[in-house]
Amino acid sequence: MTWEALIEAELKKPYFQSLVEFLKNEDNDKTIYPKKEDRLNCFKMTPIENLKVVLIGQDPYHGENQAHGLSFSVLCEKLPPSLHNIYQELADDLGIPKSKKGDLSSWACQGVLLLNTILTVEAHKPLSHKGKGWEVFTLEVIKFINELDQPIVFILWGSHAQSFKKYLTNKKHLIIESPHPSPLSSYRGFFGSKPFSKTNDFLINHNVKPIDWEIK
Repeated sequence: MTWEALIEAELKKPYFQSLVEFLKNEDNDKTIYPKKEDRLNCFKMTPIENLKVVLIGQDPYHGENQAHGLSFSVLCEKLPPSLHNIYQELADDLGIPKSKKGDLSSWACQGVLLLNTILTVEAHKPLSHKGKGWEVFTLEVIKFINELDQPIVFILWGSHAQSFKKYLTNKKHLIIESPHPSPLSSYRGFFGSKPFSKTNDFLINHNVKPIDWEIK
């Protein structure tokens, strides 16, 4: 099975056809992020055969030159607060110097699926595309990954991501959870949670090449 085959199967379902129609109308007269060609980037950059880690986010950043289809990742140089805290934890955990770049494509290309559960947003209106169908699609993706017969790490930051834990029943996988890296919650246990070294320890123990977490 490929992502393309999974997406094609979902495309035939009424909920996805309604979502496509909704997005067509939205794109006509509003600014929607990310750009059309970037909306499925996480699947393009992380094919199933490369999949090692799933990092679940919620919806895309809603400012200009930010979202490009990967959770937590931005194209602009001004780092969002959550990403700044992620880099801080990365430095504390693995000693990797904090990057000034916000583009996490180097993670995606190594097998880290940077999956938002909502894949589009209207400019400057967070969660504006909630309940339009994306959540149905991404839940199918998460259920599909859960069934894969290979060791995969699921990183669940915050209550939204942790709400998917009940679907992660495969004993081959590792679940790492902590508070969200947002400044509102990071001090409650995100800092010091060591998700990056825990992920690599698990992969190495299962004879899988670890992730080079340095931002390239």
